Amino acid sequence: MTVAASATSICITNNKATTIAIGGVGEDSRLVSSSLSASSASFSSSSTSSFRFGLSSSIPSTPLLTIPTCAASRLHLLRLPPPRRCFASMDSGEFPSLYPLHRCKTIYLVRHAQGIHNVEGDKNYKAYMSPEYFDAYLTPLGWQQVDNLRKHVHTSGLLNRIELVVTSPLLRTMQTAVGVFGGDGYTDRMDTLPLMLANAGNSRRAAISSLNCPPIVALELCREHLGVHPCDKRRSISEYQCLFPAIDFSLIASDEDTLWKANVRETKEEVAARGMNFMKWLLSRKEKEIAVVTHSGFLFHTLSAFGNDCHCSVKKEIAQHFANCELRSMVLVDKSMIGSDSSPINYPGKIPSGLDLPSDLADEKNLENGKT
Repeated sequence: MTVAASATSICITNNKATTIAIGGVGEDSRLVSSSLSASSASFSSSSTSSFRFGLSSSIPSTPLLTIPTCAASRLHLLRLPPPRRCFASMDSGEFPSLYPLHRCKTIYLVRHAQGIHNVEGDKNYKAYMSPEYFDAYLTPLGWQQVDNLRKHVHTSGLLNRIELVVTSPLLRTMQTAVGVFGGDGYTDRMDTLPLMLANAGNSRRAAISSLNCPPIVALELCREHLGVHPCDKRRSISEYQCLFPAIDFSLIASDEDTLWKANVRETKEEVAARGMNFMKWLLSRKEKEIAVVTHSGFLFHTLSAFGNDCHCSVKKEIAQHFANCELRSMVLVDKSMIGSDSSPINYPGKIPSGLDLPSDLADEKNLENGKT
């Protein structure tokens, strides 16, 4: 028997499915190709070998027609039924998803504004290796980007909805976090600590108040790709606490940076795994609307792990690279009940409680009451 090439695909099944590009089957490949142009073939390795013609390798093996092997030479005589439409399963991403609202959180992901390392690093990646960019701070243009985003979160009303801001403990992310989400008009006469001292990190900015703004907490889990690049190495927490007095650093265990290594770069898989742990941490929080100020690499590798159950365009949208000071809102779904929140909106119903009767019994009861 000979195998000729055409547009037909064949699935060879032996408990596992493997799809290969191959052509028609039979002595007369031209006739077979024309007969099977809209169909797929699959071989089944059972004790009685047979050809099974189904719809495609992605469809469960329900053959339209089974033919003994000895009849392979007469395949061109077959008249197969027209192909059926392939219907997607509920898990394929072509159907809407439905989750209880109290099992979801809204997260507002923000990449830091332009840092001094971005200016040259965007032109030449090797510039990120320069020691002069250690713990890079924001450029004047970066602070303009902060002001623009700050205006947006105020005019849109978003600031009033955010219950918590989580920031990576590096200068450029903390400057972005306090600049966008911090309070206004700090003076030394205030009883509260400022979020940022004047000119912290060469900012040339006035002190930023911690009044009338959500709490800001620093967390190592959402740091940038760790290792090798000096711009991603942090200072000591004690030094940061002097510059950003009202940021909460209590969740960071080590004063010195023990995560960054000069000669070991975190792998993409390790960044994604750390990002997944960060998402689980977010789900464990009581807050429902959380802003996260972090980094481009961390966002890209973390978000690339999501969206596999969505349309390919949605997955692409999720993982698209962030621009400096870009904000995107997303819904984080707790599929594994990591959190334990109950809904403050749901209503139990059936108050007062009582025994429900099936509709047919209720009708009979009404008839009996009518007779009496």
